[in-house]
Amino acid sequence: MAKKILVVDDNPEIHELLRVAFRREGYDVLVARNGFEGLETLAKEQVDLALLDVMMPGMDGLEMLSRLRADHKSLRVIVMTADSTPETALSAMRDQACDLLTKPFNIEEVLGAVRTAFELAPQEINIEVLSARPEWIELRVPCDLAAIDPLERMMTQLETDLPSATRESVTYAFREMLRNAIEHGGKSDPRRHVEVGYLRSPRIMLYRIKDPGEGFNFESLDHAAVSNPEDDPIQHERVREELGMRPGGFGILIARNMVDEMIYNERHNEVVLIKYLDGVQNPVPNESQQTE
Repeated sequence: MAKKILVVDDNPEIHELLRVAFRREGYDVLVARNGFEGLETLAKEQVDLALLDVMMPGMDGLEMLSRLRADHKSLRVIVMTADSTPETALSAMRDQACDLLTKPFNIEEVLGAVRTAFELAPQEINIEVLSARPEWIELRVPCDLAAIDPLERMMTQLETDLPSATRESVTYAFREMLRNAIEHGGKSDPRRHVEVGYLRSPRIMLYRIKDPGEGFNFESLDHAAVSNPEDDPIQHERVREELGMRPGGFGILIARNMVDEMIYNERHNEVVLIKYLDGVQNPVPNESQQTE
């Protein structure tokens, strides 16, 4: 049976655009013009996924999302918005939206978000929000690579006030270290979780990522560029080839250069990424820096 998608948006052109695209992919499509109509549709129809626009007359998408959770706790919801603000992202997080798409978007981006939303089912492997204050966010993320893209889109909305270069560098470092935590620490097992923390003050932005694994030591990372000796910058590539590993291994090295500080705990299953926003740095020596 085809999965059923509800599109709630006051723009008829969006209705038609998404209706055509989703039906081409084999989905059934329902449409509503505001939150009131959307809730009425959910009361009558069995829906697998809802796409909610934020700015609508009557009842907006965020209010609808909050209200629908009373009777549809496990419904997958993607929020669509031209209002790229931290408040929108935080509201979507609190009410368990599985993704946040910024308008204008292209169809491939929407289709990718829909596929990811279905991959993250069932409810027990959704991202769990423990705290959603602008200056302090805590999440439990399933060890599923499908969680990375929607989480990155959500977190990027918290950084819209930063220069693009700063935002892009921090986002890259966060994504790379989250991928490592999911793949290596969590063994890509969605029954396990990575803890993600985000702290923001006028002076710093900090990410904390803790995986459920046993940790590692840098001496065992011969296959990673971060362990290359200064006189042999491609040693890890030969190691990876000997081990039959795919090309790569630059993740930790590049991520470390994208932030001001990268600090590991003793077991190396938890890492803190720090970016100074006022140009003041007081770096703490750590093992990853000592390997160079």
